[in-house]
Amino acid sequence: MSQGPATSPHWADQRERGSFALMRLTAWLVRRLGRRAMAPLIHGIVAYFFLFGRQARRSAWQYQARLAAWSGRAELQPTRASVFGQFRAFADALLDKLDVWNGRLGRERLVIHHPEQVHARLNQGRGQLLVGSHLGNLEVCRALGELGRQVRMNVLVHTRHAERFNRLLGEAGASHLRLIQVSELDPAVMLQLSQRLDDGEWLAIAGDRVPLHGGRVTEASFLGHPAAFPQGPWLLAGLLQCGVNLLFCLKQGERYHVHMEPFAERIGWRRAEREAVIRQWAQRYADRLAARCLEAPRQWFNFYPFWMDHEQP
Repeated sequence: MSQGPATSPHWADQRERGSFALMRLTAWLVRRLGRRAMAPLIHGIVAYFFLFGRQARRSAWQYQARLAAWSGRAELQPTRASVFGQFRAFADALLDKLDVWNGRLGRERLVIHHPEQVHARLNQGRGQLLVGSHLGNLEVCRALGELGRQVRMNVLVHTRHAERFNRLLGEAGASHLRLIQVSELDPAVMLQLSQRLDDGEWLAIAGDRVPLHGGRVTEASFLGHPAAFPQGPWLLAGLLQCGVNLLFCLKQGERYHVHMEPFAERIGWRRAEREAVIRQWAQRYADRLAARCLEAPRQWFNFYPFWMDHEQP
């Protein structure tokens, strides 16, 4: 079992300080003032982080450089303008998330690819696992609840304040979305998740963020360089014996394109093979994520040193 790189402070520790209060305030302001009034403030905050967030800028530059080199597409080479464009896309994604929470992201803005397959998988009885990423906007997965006749989504998170965020989501009207803290996959958590699957609920988890406090990770090649990916999604799928699907929500123009890809019917292993099997599935996920990055190259929202070599541009 690999442990996460000893980076300090951890990205999640940085974000959790005051994030709940900020999100509550922002959601309240959007409900009162509307998106148009809030847009300059959100873009101003993100511009501030672009100007003064040296590590975030370097991380975005490194991502763009490696995407260009891996794909052989010279037009994707980073410039100061393209890095700022990635920050602006993040600001737009934040505003879109607020629209989702407040029920203002209209169905006309969603393009569901292969909707008949989505319907079939969402309504086949036992729930399954959705593995997303921080490419694009995962909040749009709420739309799948409507398509699946009110299928309940349980989003597995590392935050220690899941219950507070659940109250915030409830205030915003997100009745079919629940956050569950999964810092440790202890027997009680596994029993709870298994019961939710048996009840027809679905689980959603990000496959590109390492867990808090040096949790279980595995190495995979991403854009031609080794990176640490969480073992959690593949451990969950194997232990819960559920199907796995990949979810990508990518913005093109003013519309979101939702892709739900069947990924694995079952993941299993013998005891001696577990690490190797998990590493294989993490690599397959990293390969699909890299391919999707080419469809929305400025919508990668991991603004921290992602690769294990920590090369700086």
